[in-house]
Amino acid sequence: MCPLMGLLLCNQIIVQVQPPVHAMIWPPVGMENPIVACCQKVRRTAAQCQRSRCLSISITVWLTFLLVFFLAPAVLGVSLGLHRLYVATLLNVFEWVTLQMKMTAKEKNQQLDKPWRNGIIAKEASLSLQQGIQGFRGPSNCRSGFQVADILYFCHSGVESIVDDEVTKRFSAQELESWNLLTRSRCHFRHVGPQLTVLWALGILIRYGVLLPLRATLAATGIILLLILTTLVGFLPSRRLRFFLSQKVHLTCYRICARSLAAIVTYHNRENKPKNGGICVANHTTPIDVIILANDGRYSLVGQAHQGLLGMVQRAMAKSTHHIWFERSEVKDRHLVAKRLSDHVADKTKQPILIFPEGTCINNTSVMMFRKGSFEISGAVHPVAIKYDPRFGDAFWDSSKFGMVSYLLRMMSSWAMVCSVWYLPPMSREGGEDAVQFANRVKAAIAAQGGLVDLNWDGGLKRAKVKEAYKEEQQRLYSKVLVSELTQGGDDKHSKEENLEG
Repeated sequence: MCPLMGLLLCNQIIVQVQPPVHAMIWPPVGMENPIVACCQKVRRTAAQCQRSRCLSISITVWLTFLLVFFLAPAVLGVSLGLHRLYVATLLNVFEWVTLQMKMTAKEKNQQLDKPWRNGIIAKEASLSLQQGIQGFRGPSNCRSGFQVADILYFCHSGVESIVDDEVTKRFSAQELESWNLLTRSRCHFRHVGPQLTVLWALGILIRYGVLLPLRATLAATGIILLLILTTLVGFLPSRRLRFFLSQKVHLTCYRICARSLAAIVTYHNRENKPKNGGICVANHTTPIDVIILANDGRYSLVGQAHQGLLGMVQRAMAKSTHHIWFERSEVKDRHLVAKRLSDHVADKTKQPILIFPEGTCINNTSVMMFRKGSFEISGAVHPVAIKYDPRFGDAFWDSSKFGMVSYLLRMMSSWAMVCSVWYLPPMSREGGEDAVQFANRVKAAIAAQGGLVDLNWDGGLKRAKVKEAYKEEQQRLYSKVLVSELTQGGDDKHSKEENLEG
């Protein structure tokens, strides 16, 4: 074979053996480079580790903050003074807000809005029914019996009650004299300038971005600890040990829940705190009244048994201490309720019973009629007056508008819950005094101490219609006036006849 033919043959063999050009590319098209993929996986893993580390550090710092500044002081029963400083700062801010609103109103040649002071319209002392009727009859009219002018008195009284309703306005939010930078109370204040708008927006960020998560965490911690610890304490065989630990658990959990609401409470006259075997009665503004009072003492609660989370809490509490929960079918049995309350009061080793005789929440401006059932039981009654400061948040629970969860969220997103509690000396029924009179005397003492308006209206009017008994009472009073006038007129006529005969 010639050299030329051999060279051509070798080239042909090389061409046949050599792979295609695309086959020489590595890695092949469509396949991910394993080295690049490995590097990307390492970077993703490192980023995840970094995020996990940052998250764990954040959680650790958050829990440490809660433990040091909230949980530990709650367990030890001490205060670091931060809440007082916080409230003092808020007061300075509110004063500056009021000053800015006055300046804005002055620039517009307008007057600053002034709502009713403490939500109450001052009224003069009302006259008696007979004096009111005589005022419409005229001083020269001496005739007795029914007169057409009497109708004018009742029409005047009815219109006055409609215009200045002292009942239904107790079931709405209390009016404020100055704006507290809350959206829910802004509708009454129109002179808000750009500076206040910026401050209001900053307040929203603080309340919902910082305070609400912090307080929600504390509330969840307090409820979870209450459920777990009370259940565990309930299994202890020793009654004395169970009672001792139950007091500590309840007090600690209530203090944690109070801190979740930024509750700053001032207690007065602690020497009058309720004792075992007694009944503690207080005016009622919010379900948080229980936490406010239990934050300073121990009480046995009375109420209807519920289902769900609230029922779970009730059952857990009943395992470790003495509480009185009634089933729905038992609530209307007055004799059964009175017997269980009497048995509890008779045992001097049990905690005092905490009762809110109004039966409903009132808007922190007044005290309404006390139900007499709590005052038919023999024993000392310990009155307690509770008054909230509305500048930091509206504590009144309007159950017709807000459920329990939404109400608690509103309270946690408020600035704070500042209130004062007065322990009054124990009171007992006097000779010849019935349960209704005793209840009215206790109610008057609470209203005077708390700076509240003493009303005789039933708080049940919040949802129910006026009872026929109220109408019959007015009719009975008017009939007494007519009978007394007729009797007096007959006596006068008889005396004149005797004088003429003489």
